[in-house]
Amino acid sequence: MSEVPAIRSAGGPPALQIVIVNWNTGDELRRCIASIREAAREGVALESVTIVDNASTDGSCDGLEAAGVPVRLVRNTDNRGFAAACNQGARLSGSAYLLFLNPDTQLRADSLRVPLAYMDDPAHAHVGICGIRLLTESGQPATSGARYPSLRVFLGQVTGLTRVLPSVFPRHLMDADECAARGVVDQVIGAYFLIRRPLFDTLGGFDERFFVYFEEVDLSLRAAQRGFVSFCLGTVSAQHIGGHSSNQVRALRLFYSLRSRLLYAGKHFRPASRLGLVALTFLIELPARLLRAVLGGSLPEAAETVRAYRLLLREGWDLRVPPSHSGLP
Repeated sequence: MSEVPAIRSAGGPPALQIVIVNWNTGDELRRCIASIREAAREGVALESVTIVDNASTDGSCDGLEAAGVPVRLVRNTDNRGFAAACNQGARLSGSAYLLFLNPDTQLRADSLRVPLAYMDDPAHAHVGICGIRLLTESGQPATSGARYPSLRVFLGQVTGLTRVLPSVFPRHLMDADECAARGVVDQVIGAYFLIRRPLFDTLGGFDERFFVYFEEVDLSLRAAQRGFVSFCLGTVSAQHIGGHSSNQVRALRLFYSLRSRLLYAGKHFRPASRLGLVALTFLIELPARLLRAVLGGSLPEAAETVRAYRLLLREGWDLRVPPSHSGLP
């Protein structure tokens, strides 16, 4: 395991900075802030709740300074993307731990205290990233962890072979039972992503070429390459609704998902697997999406698919820089 410098609070509990990236999430953000205020904070020095707003137009950030927690609000004049906004917020603090929290997440009583105590235990020094058990809006167990994606994982997902031969074509997202059984996972879901700041800084933060999607799995893999594991702590939970921002712009959501997938492959796959993913994306997935939309009588879905792939062809191939579009967090 590679060594990273430790940051310790002087004679007190570990300092925590929470970073939330917001884009037109309405009342979800306020409910998230309220849950932070109500969460138990014994043994936690909450330095700040840094909200980086990516040019929202719905007034979701108005009045948050009076929310009862130490809010630091940053208003971007344009949408910088999720990874860039996370890095922007993280630079505003020197706390020992960083918690990246989605605005559609609501904490429970022990959602801060228990994970911080777990991470601060010297016996868990090898754990670089910690997540917790996520629940749906109705309180049912949700996906809390994921596997590192591979060409085989993507092939099973696109073709449906994951449902037929799960042992050969495993799912990217793990189900709740898998997460509960394993503890150590490849990646915890980014809705609640607690990381040691020295590790985050050593890794250079999130790769800002990922406008949104796959930035957390890329960071998790780079942490693992330095000897640090990701752990899903099943003894505490938080509610995660999911998809609020991205549901507002579905064609762009598909574009960014496909582009980030190709970027991830470009960074971490072997050349043959990269080429295989490109072929899978255009020669199998595109026709399959269009056929499903047409057979289902959803012409808007077909139109959104065509728009997403046109964007991918037009501006998705220069993976050295973030895309110029900015329709998601």
